[in-house]
Amino acid sequence: MPFVRIDAAGTDKLEALGNAVHDAMVETLGIPADDRFQVLNGQSTLKYEDYLGIHRDEGIVFVAITMRPGRTDEQKKSLYRRIAELAGEYAGTEPRNVFVTISETDLVNWSFGNGEAQYA
Repeated sequence: MPFVRIDAAGTDKLEALGNAVHDAMVETLGIPADDRFQVLNGQSTLKYEDYLGIHRDEGIVFVAITMRPGRTDEQKKSLYRRIAELAGEYAGTEPRNVFVTISETDLVNWSFGNGEAQYA
């Protein structure tokens, strides 16, 4: 049930990036293959800097993942690595341009429809 938002310049690579993130989550976190909730946004303006010695350019991709708590640090590290690898394979995005954040929220904070907290 992770919720993913991807922001990238333009729209030509969004579908491939969405597939890369989803496949990486299935592989590294064990989420079900049919558990896909994504918002893919093509942006005309993205702001970024070189930070921590990583040079970024107009190919930058921002990936924000909201999910329930419980994954280990090692699973998260594997996820970051796999997203970067698959973004390169599927969309030609350089690993240095893949910026990923994870936010964790308890199950009561999710509603999948009908105004209900299905997992609360």
